[in-house]
Amino acid sequence: MRRIIRAFDGWLAQTEGVFEFTQSPDCILRLRRGRASETIRLAEATIPAGAPTLEIHLWNDRIPPIPPSGANMAWAGWMTRRFIGSFRLVAGYMLAEPDLQSIRAVCGITVLADSSGGKILSRLGFTFLPYHSPLGSIGEFWENFYTWWLMWAYNAVSVQRRSMLNMRRTEFWMDAETFLRRHAAQNPARHA
Repeated sequence: MRRIIRAFDGWLAQTEGVFEFTQSPDCILRLRRGRASETIRLAEATIPAGAPTLEIHLWNDRIPPIPPSGANMAWAGWMTRRFIGSFRLVAGYMLAEPDLQSIRAVCGITVLADSSGGKILSRLGFTFLPYHSPLGSIGEFWENFYTWWLMWAYNAVSVQRRSMLNMRRTEFWMDAETFLRRHAAQNPARHA
């Protein structure tokens, strides 16, 4: 069953335009080009509806297994370092690709806002906003259903304390200028 879910995930990612932008073994993120579905107001900027965005997606098979006893400080530290390094790679990629110069925001959707993953994203400068599925509550149910099975297929311990019915999706946003300022400043690719 896990092989089927992983194969479907690979097919869906390709169909949806999610792509690997680096082969660095330390990167835990993939990307997708998108557009803001509505106007997004952040402290640093307003992102108009239709503006080009760069969506963040976890590279599921690169996330380390959570220990059987649950996420601990060592695992959270590992994830924090990987997120920081991955965001630096994203910033370097944005600076190196001329067709990404029009990107107005870096964003994503997560069910981890109330966990260590959400705390990491918050500390790294992202703003959390309510999620509204284009398909309403029925759409969000099916998205959570799929997410729960992905978590089970890639990191089974992560679903032991999480009910699919209680998962809440949240959007995370940062305008592109702030993202580059925060994450490219120490990126060697920026100075090359």
